[in-house]
Amino acid sequence: MNRHSSAPPSPAARFTAVPVPDGAAPLIRVAHLTKAYRGRLALADLTLNLPAGRIVGLMGSNGSGKTTLLKILAGLLSEYDGQVRVGEYVPGPQSKALVAFLPDADFLAPELKAEQAIAMFSRLFSDFDADRARELVEFFGLPKDRSLKEMSKGMGEKLRVSLIMARRARVYLLDEPISGVDPAARDVILSGVLQGFDPEALMVISTHLIADVEPIVDSVVFLKDGRLLLAGDADDLREAHGMSLDALFRKEYR
Repeated sequence: MNRHSSAPPSPAARFTAVPVPDGAAPLIRVAHLTKAYRGRLALADLTLNLPAGRIVGLMGSNGSGKTTLLKILAGLLSEYDGQVRVGEYVPGPQSKALVAFLPDADFLAPELKAEQAIAMFSRLFSDFDADRARELVEFFGLPKDRSLKEMSKGMGEKLRVSLIMARRARVYLLDEPISGVDPAARDVILSGVLQGFDPEALMVISTHLIADVEPIVDSVVFLKDGRLLLAGDADDLREAHGMSLDALFRKEYR
């Protein structure tokens, strides 16, 4: 749109921020974040504020920049332009103590059984609640006598979710936690994610499976080609556009 045009902005243009409660500081602050790989932009001038007490759906097609953003927030990528803060900290050793990150790839040795994985996390993270992890393993009905390599893909993902969600973190970053598993397993995993979730924490769930996460998210962020396409309160977006988030996603990304 021409910047001098008198035409009203499109409905999408009115939603470019996740609402932050009055007087509350955002838990995650991103300003003009740009990240390139070998000259190709993965994130382009991204500005975003995310408050505590929300479950945020980070949505976009493959290659939209979701994983890059989560890795920067988790402190795994450090070379970028712009400003990023998690709590009071630039992503790094201090911010990592606040963040529990579930990557989109396996991070456990295949020979580990559930109790061995719990013991390992107990040694690695001071905020890890082993009893909470065991409760989630029980909730998911995971076998205690099988190693990870003997479990199905869905079982393995449930074990990884159990470990991450058993940390008493302020920020949970989940990268495609339901990708590659069947619809029944998706529902169970999302139910497990919500079990005992601290309402004062922030959760960011990256996904392209919008319909599956729509029932649980408070806010949404749509990324496209590394740029912010749309962001806002989930109910406000549904009301303004007269459609579900899944339908809105299909419309915007077709």
